Amino acid sequence: MFKRSFGTDGSKNRAGKATKPTKRPFREHARQKLAMADSPPLGSTLTSPIITLTVGKEQRLFAAHEDVLCLSPFFMAACRGKFLEAHAKRIDLPDEDPEVFSSVLEYLYKGDYYPRLLHNKRRNCWELEDSQVLQHTQNYGRGAIESTIYHSDVGGAVLKDTVIYCTAEKFGLEELKRLALRKQGLQSGIEVATILRSMRYAYDNTPDTDSKLRAHYLALIIRSRKTFKRSGTMQMEMEIGGRMFFDLFVAMCNHMDDIVDITQVP
Repeated sequence: MFKRSFGTDGSKNRAGKATKPTKRPFREHARQKLAMADSPPLGSTLTSPIITLTVGKEQRLFAAHEDVLCLSPFFMAACRGKFLEAHAKRIDLPDEDPEVFSSVLEYLYKGDYYPRLLHNKRRNCWELEDSQVLQHTQNYGRGAIESTIYHSDVGGAVLKDTVIYCTAEKFGLEELKRLALRKQGLQSGIEVATILRSMRYAYDNTPDTDSKLRAHYLALIIRSRKTFKRSGTMQMEMEIGGRMFFDLFVAMCNHMDDIVDITQVP
């Protein structure tokens, strides 16, 4: 299921930061998406009917144009009557997180969500909007405000981009999945417990056929294995078990095989 794609570049043992360079096709795609950030969705004049959405257990209200929502196959089906209340133009989403849904809606209108993905021309790299401010906040021990959210279903903090990825999977938004995965790779300094909790959430909320987010977590643990090896949380999670630790075993075997192959090259 997982290819031997885990690097051996000797990355520092800081959980949560990927060092793999971004490929050019994604850069070109991201520039195009960001250029559309302040424009209406393609082909939309924002004159379609307004749909009211009630989200979460607290029934928080949102409103969106029907043609914007219909960029998602899930909402296209909803607007055709599968979930829509008769005569009310209303969709109920009791199982969704309002904060996450707000980010999804922002993406549907602008092509990105806060913190946005920005290209640093001076350093020729991609970074998150206000990343320096967030890093300063972390240094003072108040945590990564925008990187995690409390999820009641798991009883703790999980990476927001992971939840957005899983929500995008449900709504059929492949580009949003790609964006959320890219942003997650730019996060750093995340606690081991949060990473493992988020990894288990990812396994519980993605199909076996979608291995990209799962592979991200497997590569992260291998890359920061010294940190995870010392973690009591890692030990407890492994004792609980599950599919993700078999995948981790396979990934580590592949990683070791790659190292052996490299050392045996004449």
